[in-house]
Amino acid sequence: MVAAGFLLGTTGAAAPALAAARPATVVGQAPKAPQATAVVITAEGMADSTVTAKDKPQLFRDLLREVSFLPGTVGQITAPKKETLGKKFTVVVRYDDKPRYTYDLYPLAQGGPKAYRPAAQPDKKKTTPAWFLGRMTMSEALRIAGAPIPEKPDVISGGIGGGERVIPDDALPTGRDVDTLLSELRRLVLLNGGVVLVLAFMVAGVALIIRHRTR
Repeated sequence: MVAAGFLLGTTGAAAPALAAARPATVVGQAPKAPQATAVVITAEGMADSTVTAKDKPQLFRDLLREVSFLPGTVGQITAPKKETLGKKFTVVVRYDDKPRYTYDLYPLAQGGPKAYRPAAQPDKKKTTPAWFLGRMTMSEALRIAGAPIPEKPDVISGGIGGGERVIPDDALPTGRDVDTLLSELRRLVLLNGGVVLVLAFMVAGVALIIRHRTR
């Protein structure tokens, strides 16, 4: 009896401690939504390139921006002709390290970048195939991620590659260039003004001749 009482007493004393150690359960708390963690780029003739949110957050966000508007939306254009698309790059977006979305990107397509959403998606959810106009920054985002794409110096992108400028410094106008432009413009205005004055004198002379002849 004494042993039983001792055990009951010990159990009763330990119960509050166990209750305090056990994590509280919040009723109705929604499970944490999966997060995009990586973008994988594949193409013929190149090694797979994986960009993770942990290792390269800025480049990851830039790549995600190229495809974030594609799921669940209606296509923007009809299917282009295959010969106008150029090289295809397949982008797979992984959520919590599991593939969820896949898209085909054509950064070198005629008339600007194009994007295709296949009906078959890694997460098995039903969708419709659709074509879209891609962002003008697509080629630079893919190139910086390792895709074999020639650099396009005419593209400016805010965050791609950590904010690097893709227009050469020598292509930007300098103060001397502006002064030269203003000087040439001033000279052109003066020249046009002289032409106008000559034409005005000519018209006045013709008018005087006509008046003399009609008297």
